[in-house]
Amino acid sequence: MKLYSLKQLEKEFKISTRYAKHLILARHVESIVKDGKVFVTENSLRKFLSKPKKERRQHKKSLFQRIGPGIITGAADDDPSGIGTYSTVGAKFGLGLSWLALYLLPMMTAVQETCARIGIVTGKGLAGALKKKFGNPTVFVLIVLLIIANTINIGADIGAIAASVRMITGINFYLAAILFTFLIIGLEVFVSYHQYAKILRWLVISLAAYFITAIIIRPDWFEVVRSLAVPKITFNVAFLTANIAVIGTTISPYLFFWQSYQEVEEEKDDGVLADHRAAIIKEEIHEMRKDTIYGMGIANLTFLFIVVTTAFVLYKNGITNIETAEDAARALEPLAGKFAALIFTLGILGTGLLAIPVLAGASAYAISEVLKWNEGLSLKFKKAHGFYGIIALSTLVGLLMNFIGINPITALYYAAVINGLIASVLLVFIFKIGNDKKIMGVHTNPGWVKVFGMFAMIFMGLSSIILIAMFVLGIK
Repeated sequence: MKLYSLKQLEKEFKISTRYAKHLILARHVESIVKDGKVFVTENSLRKFLSKPKKERRQHKKSLFQRIGPGIITGAADDDPSGIGTYSTVGAKFGLGLSWLALYLLPMMTAVQETCARIGIVTGKGLAGALKKKFGNPTVFVLIVLLIIANTINIGADIGAIAASVRMITGINFYLAAILFTFLIIGLEVFVSYHQYAKILRWLVISLAAYFITAIIIRPDWFEVVRSLAVPKITFNVAFLTANIAVIGTTISPYLFFWQSYQEVEEEKDDGVLADHRAAIIKEEIHEMRKDTIYGMGIANLTFLFIVVTTAFVLYKNGITNIETAEDAARALEPLAGKFAALIFTLGILGTGLLAIPVLAGASAYAISEVLKWNEGLSLKFKKAHGFYGIIALSTLVGLLMNFIGINPITALYYAAVINGLIASVLLVFIFKIGNDKKIMGVHTNPGWVKVFGMFAMIFMGLSSIILIAMFVLGIK
C-alpha cells in the first residue's frame, strides 16, 4: 500500500498542508502515523480525487469558511473599550501614539503565538500550564487580577453597546443594556461551540467600519506614514499613562488566556486523535502562526485607523476631550458627516458583541482550569455548570456597573493601565513556559518569537516602572 506524506501531497497533487490536514481530520481520506509522521493512503486519496468536482469544492469551501482563534482573538482586541482608548489618545495626542500600531505588531504576534503554542503542544489552557510550572498561589493572584480587569471591561463594553443602540434607535439605555447582556449570555451558554465560532467569525466583519470611516475622511496619508516611521515620546504622566493604556488594551491578558484555550477547543472540535495529534503538531503550529499574524495585523490596522480618524477629525479641530467611543462618534457627525458617524457607531456594536463573550470566556476558562471544573464551550451547560456560571456572573456584574453609579468609562481607562501592568508580569511567566524544553519538547519558541517576546517584556516592564516612579515622585 503506497503512502503519501503531507509534503508529497503538496508537491504531486497541489494539495496544501492546511487542506490535507482538513481532509484528514474530517475523515475524507484515510491516514496512518509512521515514524512520528502522518501519511495518507493511496487508495483513499484516489477515491477522494475521483469524487465530482462539485463535492470536492464543497470540502474546500468548508475549509476556507473557517476563521481560526488568532483572527477572532485579534478582532476581540478592538472591543468598545479599546476603541474608546484609541479614540481618546487620537483626540488628545493626534498621531503622537500612532507609531505604537507598527511597533507593537511583532511583539503582540510573538506573545499570542506563544500562548497559542502552549495550548497546542500541552493540550492545556494557559492557566493550567502556569499552574503546573509555578503552582497555585502565583496563578491565583494573576487570575484574580485578570477577572477584575475583565469584569470592568465587560461593564464598559455593555455600556458602549447600549449607548450605540440608543444613538441609532432611540431605545432606552438601560433596556438596551439588559437585552444585549442576556442575548450574549444566552448565545454563549446555549449555542454549541461550533455554531458559536461561526457567529464570532461573522462579527469580525464589523471591524471594516473603521477602515471605511478612515477612508471617508481622506487623511493626509504621507503624514500618517511619517508618524509611524518616527516615534514621538513625551516624558510626562499623561503621555506615559496613555502609552500604558494603549499597550494594556492592545497586548491584553484576557487575549493570552482566550487564544490558548481556543486552540484546545479547536482540537476538540476537530476530533484529533492522540497519535495523529503528536504527528501533525508541526503543521498545527504552522497554521496557527499564519492565523495569528493575520489576526494581530487586523487588530493593529484597526487601532491605527481609529487613531487616524480621531486625529484628523477631532484633534485637528481642537476637540481633545473625548472619553468614550460614543463621544467620538457624536463628535464625528458634524465634522465628517452623518454616514461616517453611523459607520463608526455600528462598529462599536459589532465589536462589543464579539468581545464581551471573549472577556467572560477568558475568565471562565482560567478559573475553571485552576479549580479543576469541567470547562469549555464545547461542553453543554449541564456538564459545566461552574464554567458557564462564571460567564454569566461576570457578564451580569459588568451590567450592574452601569446601574449603580460606577463610571465604567473612567474605570475602563485605569483597567487598561492595570492590564498593562499585569501583562508586563504575566509575560515573564508565559515566555518561561514557551521556552521550557521539559514542557514544550521540540516545539519551544523559535528565535524570532524569543527576540520580540524579550522586547515586549522590556518595553512593557520599563513603561510600567517609569509610570509608577513618576506617580510616586509626583512628576507631572
